[in-house]
Amino acid sequence: MKTVLITGANKGIGFESARQLLQKGFHVFLGSRNLSNGLKAAEQLKAEGLTHVEAVQIDVTNLDSVNAARKEIGSKVRTLDVLINNAGISGIDIDSEGHMVPQTAIDTDISVYQKVYDTNVYGPARVTKAFIDLLKNSLEPRIVNLSSSQGSLTLHSDPNYIYYQVKGVVYLSSKAALNMYTVNLAYELRDTAFKVNAVSPGFTATDFTGKNGGSVEVAAKRIIKYALIGQDGPTGKLFCEETNPDGTGEIPW
Repeated sequence: MKTVLITGANKGIGFESARQLLQKGFHVFLGSRNLSNGLKAAEQLKAEGLTHVEAVQIDVTNLDSVNAARKEIGSKVRTLDVLINNAGISGIDIDSEGHMVPQTAIDTDISVYQKVYDTNVYGPARVTKAFIDLLKNSLEPRIVNLSSSQGSLTLHSDPNYIYYQVKGVVYLSSKAALNMYTVNLAYELRDTAFKVNAVSPGFTATDFTGKNGGSVEVAAKRIIKYALIGQDGPTGKLFCEETNPDGTGEIPW
C-alpha cells in the first residue's frame, strides 16, 4: 500500500485530497497543525469507510514539530511514496468593515512577509528536507507543492491574464518563491525516480477564499493527478488547469 503525507489536511483541498487518495488505496498521514482538528478529520474519513488514515501533528513553521512528525511516521513506515506540501496561508487581513486589506508593495509591513513566507516557502522546504530520506526509499517518489497561477511572473505581467488585477505582493511573491524552490528541487533530483511539480488547484471555495470559487472536489483532483503520475510524466513544471485547460495544464513561470 502506498503512503502519502499531506500537510494542512484537516480541511479544504488537503482534506479532499486525502479522501480521494484513500479511495485510490493509499495510506494517508493526515497532517494538521492542531492535532485535535486532525483527529476529527480522520474520524470523519473513517466514518465514510476510509480507514487507512492517521492524523499527525505537524506545524510546518516549527522545526521541532516537523522533526517530531518525521520521527512518528518513520516509526510506522520505512517508505513515503508521496509528499503533498499543501499547508499555506494568504496573510491577508480583514478590516473592521469586512473588506480585505490590500498587500501593497509600498505599505505592507515586513512582518507580514515573514509570517507568510514561514508557512508558504520555508514550510515546504522544512518538510521536504525532513522527509526526503523516506521518499528516497520509494520506487516512484512524488512531491507536489501547492502553488498558484498567481505566482507566475509571466502571467502577472500580462494584462490579459484573468487575475491580472488581483495583486497582493506578499502571497503572490511567496508562491513565486515556492515555484523557484520547486525548479531547484526537481533539478537536484533529475537523475532519480522523483517527480517534483508545482500545482495550482485554481480558485476554490474553501475557508482560504471565503467559500468563493470552484468545487473542492475538482481542485483536489487536479492536485492528486501529479501525485499519481507515472515515470514518463513531467517534473519541474508548473500546472494550472483553471488557467490553461488545453489538456496539459502547464503554465509559464
